[in-house]
Amino acid sequence: MEALLALSIGLLTACGVYLVLRARSFAVVLGLTFLSYAVNLFLFAMGRLAIAQPPVIGAAATSADPLPQALVLTAIVIGFAMTAFVIMLALKSRAELGNDHVDGGGEP
Repeated sequence: MEALLALSIGLLTACGVYLVLRARSFAVVLGLTFLSYAVNLFLFAMGRLAIAQPPVIGAAATSADPLPQALVLTAIVIGFAMTAFVIMLALKSRAELGNDHVDGGGEP
């Protein structure tokens, strides 16, 4: 299970980096989204999630750590807001420049 999680984090990171380095705005936004998904999975993996354990200390012998869940929830909200902001910037750039290249240039 750990190998599958590590492979999925690595695959999301590789796809995200590849798409961020593209010249089109939509690919960059999609790459940033993939990178945020990879970071969220990494935070969950580092939190050592306990299955079927209560999140309150004292209710059982061991408890789940609520900090990774809170961090990921916060990251999802911030990631959604930043994705909406970057999409609006891309649309404004498309309207003003007439193309969707990241550097503002046309086709080579």
